[in-house]
Amino acid sequence: MTQIIKMALPLLSLILAVGLNACARQTPTPAPRQTFPRVSLPSSEVRQLHSEATGRDYDLYIRLPGNYEKFPLVKYPVLYLLDGQWDFKMLDSIYGGLEYDNFVPEMIIVGITYTGENPDYNSLRAMDMSPVKDSTIPGSGDAPKFLTFLKNQVIPFVESNYQVNPSKRVLMGSSFGGLFALYTLFTEANLFTGYVASSPYVVYADWQIFDYEEAYAGKSTELPARLYLTVGGAEDLKIPVQRFMDVLQKRAYKGLNLETRIIESEGHSSNKPESYNRGLRYAFQD
Repeated sequence: MTQIIKMALPLLSLILAVGLNACARQTPTPAPRQTFPRVSLPSSEVRQLHSEATGRDYDLYIRLPGNYEKFPLVKYPVLYLLDGQWDFKMLDSIYGGLEYDNFVPEMIIVGITYTGENPDYNSLRAMDMSPVKDSTIPGSGDAPKFLTFLKNQVIPFVESNYQVNPSKRVLMGSSFGGLFALYTLFTEANLFTGYVASSPYVVYADWQIFDYEEAYAGKSTELPARLYLTVGGAEDLKIPVQRFMDVLQKRAYKGLNLETRIIESEGHSSNKPESYNRGLRYAFQD
């Protein structure tokens, strides 16, 4: 038996070698993957600013009208969009459809986000867009500094480098961005002519934004602005935001054009496409 095994081993080795060689021929080495051009947004560019107020670096995603270069004397309204890292591409599509159908005028879109490789967007926005400190969020409470940055650096930069109509500025944001939009409305009401706040985080820091609104109401019965305020019908913030809607409706500020909407069956983030679509129309209504 041992002799038979010894005699069979060379044959088995040959069969195995032939099999492996056949497998090698049947599985060719894949060719190196080709590189292709990246998808980019037409009529867009990126500018960078260092904030003297917050000490942080920011990217400005600029979206210009399609015929911007052809009409150097035309002045355009500006939409300032918070969380540009997430929502700039979406706004580009929403705006494109609305402008095509003549629901909104041609405009410049400025998406505001953070510079650098792999920035921690969630932490950075929680710092910049929160009006007061919260012990559970490190670095929070920088909304006053971020607002100073917008007022003293971003807006002057945009208005000195682009063909801008300074009488028509709109601020748009969601969640922390929506909270910051409301904070701005009650601290620098005249800085923007319109505000779009989608699912604002009104419960932040023990519902602090309600105190800002009450303090403003104690000083003035006028609020000259347009505000489009929404919340998803299937999110946890529905009842708190509805409560804030009720406060504003009962306050009946003179000069405040207010529209509110519950986006049925949508959540905290999924309501943004409809909120921004309708909000953009409302903010730029004549």
